Amino acid sequence: MFTPYQASIPSEAELASKALADEGKYRFSSFSASDAVTLGLSIRKRFRGSSRHAKGKGIVISIQTIAGHTLFACTVGDLGGGSGIADVSLDSWTCVESMINVVKRTGHSSYYVEKGMVMGGKTAKQLGNQAEIGVIGGAFPIWLENAHCCPIAVVACYSGSSHDDHHLVETTIRDYLYKQGKNVVNTKPSSESNFGTEMPLPSIPYNQRESTLVYAERRESIASTEWMQEHAQRPHSPYASS
Repeated sequence: MFTPYQASIPSEAELASKALADEGKYRFSSFSASDAVTLGLSIRKRFRGSSRHAKGKGIVISIQTIAGHTLFACTVGDLGGGSGIADVSLDSWTCVESMINVVKRTGHSSYYVEKGMVMGGKTAKQLGNQAEIGVIGGAFPIWLENAHCCPIAVVACYSGSSHDDHHLVETTIRDYLYKQGKNVVNTKPSSESNFGTEMPLPSIPYNQRESTLVYAERRESIASTEWMQEHAQRPHSPYASS
């Protein structure tokens, strides 16, 4: 039976649309090695303050230039203590590299590509990802305001949750730009305690058609779907039929 709670859950198209919109909004006027360290430490601090870390979860963080030069890298947690229970797995860095390669190949966040694959019914192999690890969220492109050819860097983290990892990176970048005076959001940055939690679901039911917010979300969703369909016709598109 259809319930109001089900009506409030964003669809794959809506999640993809939001991820794509965030990529367009969160752009840097410049990005240096110092910025990468500051941003990386912000992600580390916010994850350490989250409930997921308090429950024993670990994370690995990497920031690289689009050419592959490492600007920041760290691990929060251990491979295993006396009990043998690990905060991070042995293949965590392999997962991060796979996510970063997805961004380098497509120019989009791995979360957006993941949702786009679900919408298009594609697999990681069809996308061109030869790694055994599937496409998962957590890697986000760093774009410059005046450079539209390709991202300049990639920020990525892996803790085992595609949804939470994307949310952690995306909100950290958003708040970082806000502190630099960029007008990218209409609200103040989230408190430290809010990081590491799940993405908030829309509070307005989708059946309220008179709501301009709902209309805008649906319009963005349609635009995202049209973008997928348009690029699916291109021979080199990751969503093109084989």
